[in-house]
Amino acid sequence: MLSGKMLKDGIISASNHLGDHKGEVDALNVFPVPDGDTGTNMSMTVAAAAREVALLGEDSDFGEAADRVASAMLRGARGNSGVILSLIFRGFARSVKGSQHINGAELANALHLGSEAAYKAVMKPTEGTILTVVREAAQKAKEAARHKADDAVAVWTEALQGARDALLRTPSILPVLRQAGVVDAGGQGFVYVMEGLLQGFTGKAITHNAPPVILEPSTRSRSAAALSDAEIKFTYCTEFLVEKTADAAKTDTDELRQALGERGDCVVVVDDDEIIKVHVHNNQPGAILNLAQEYGQFIQMKVENMRRQHEEAAWVQDTGSGAQEADACEPQKKYGMVAVATGEGIEKVFTEIGVDAIVRGGQSMNPSTEDILQAINQVPAEHVFVLPNNKNIIMAAEQAAPLTNRGVSVVHTRSIVEGIGAVLEFDESASMETNHVQMQRAAERVQTGLVTYAARESNLEGLDIRKGAIIGIENGKLTVTENEPVTAAYRVARHLVRRHNGSMITIYAGEDVSGAQTNQLVDMLEKRYNGSIEIAAIPGGQPMYYFMIAVE
Repeated sequence: MLSGKMLKDGIISASNHLGDHKGEVDALNVFPVPDGDTGTNMSMTVAAAAREVALLGEDSDFGEAADRVASAMLRGARGNSGVILSLIFRGFARSVKGSQHINGAELANALHLGSEAAYKAVMKPTEGTILTVVREAAQKAKEAARHKADDAVAVWTEALQGARDALLRTPSILPVLRQAGVVDAGGQGFVYVMEGLLQGFTGKAITHNAPPVILEPSTRSRSAAALSDAEIKFTYCTEFLVEKTADAAKTDTDELRQALGERGDCVVVVDDDEIIKVHVHNNQPGAILNLAQEYGQFIQMKVENMRRQHEEAAWVQDTGSGAQEADACEPQKKYGMVAVATGEGIEKVFTEIGVDAIVRGGQSMNPSTEDILQAINQVPAEHVFVLPNNKNIIMAAEQAAPLTNRGVSVVHTRSIVEGIGAVLEFDESASMETNHVQMQRAAERVQTGLVTYAARESNLEGLDIRKGAIIGIENGKLTVTENEPVTAAYRVARHLVRRHNGSMITIYAGEDVSGAQTNQLVDMLEKRYNGSIEIAAIPGGQPMYYFMIAVE
């Protein structure tokens, strides 16, 4: 039987173990930009849980400890990998709620429900990632529990072996891993978490932090657990809150989720003990509302015709808990905005164009759900638009949305320049839905160019890249290698203008770029286009990127 103290020791042990190896997991990334990535994000997520459970007494129930872990991970989640890890533990905690101790069978069921929770949160789950590793670990745990139902440690040991076996198979599932000859980073991080937990369960908790292990370039890979956006084909965006009632005809929200999935897409169904929150794109809102009414009574409802607005929003997937923040400031205006950014010049630009709060972070420093939540609550507005400005921050922003008592819309901005483009499209007089649509459309019109250096050797997109080389990235795809940043930026800008028929180039110069280099780049572009394209340069002061380029 596992006690609350054993889970407490296990989480602290897992935090230390993953912390010891976060450098190794970070290095599992074939994309050579200098960022923290999976290991750092997962380590900080588990560390948030370790700090929380350290406050528990020695006689705490297992269910109480699990609930503390899930709550802390929810708020401390960083990056896509950290969010998925928090969802695994959220499902795990719900399974053991109220349990003083748990046996092997209960542990296997909890891991199974944790796996299901993670899969449900991702609209298009990618196999060969952490999702595969946790699912196969749960399957192995269930098999072991048939013969060792009372032995939780034995079941977890078998589950760990299942996770290790699944991890070794990830290259045969994902071509990008097979090409690099390595395993998935998120899956590797989860195996380290499971190993640390086992040590805590058996009284051998890892309590030290050894220097991080850095692997050679040949052992690096990419974590592929990110969400993919679904193509939207339906006319109506339907949202509502249902208050659960004792006389409700139905209570199984999984059944509701399945029924909605058969009638539409972009389905979000989140519930707690009192309410069910639903979002779905569909063609028959009346039928949708009839289905939902069987679960209780409506307390909020909204149906929008998105075709009338010409294009619908890239709408967020809500995976949080429904809790509200008591310390949020009182709204004094209708709308507000939060942006994730770093660099003195970039922050100044966002402030000047109307952003209320800046969360410092980005490619090498993903903010947590809690960081974003605090910024939302500091904005004195009824409805807050959040601009993550990085694809690895979108899920953490989504998690923050249901944790506050004000309205939140997450615009899926994947770069700083997309975020600036989205803010410039904001219209104070328009509705929330119209603004969300228009800001998303504006972000998608912006073509993003980035110039940085290669943090490691790599072979990507058919290019052999040496460590330290200057690289150019166009809309997330590495296309240019050069010896110095100005030439790389010039080539990237020209490519984007040609491929997307651009008429305006905006250059944001980084902290490591001199004024002379910026002027040289502007001169080269002005000479090339001879007044046919508008060119502007702004001192962004951003770290890591010599130049960020927006082409519209």
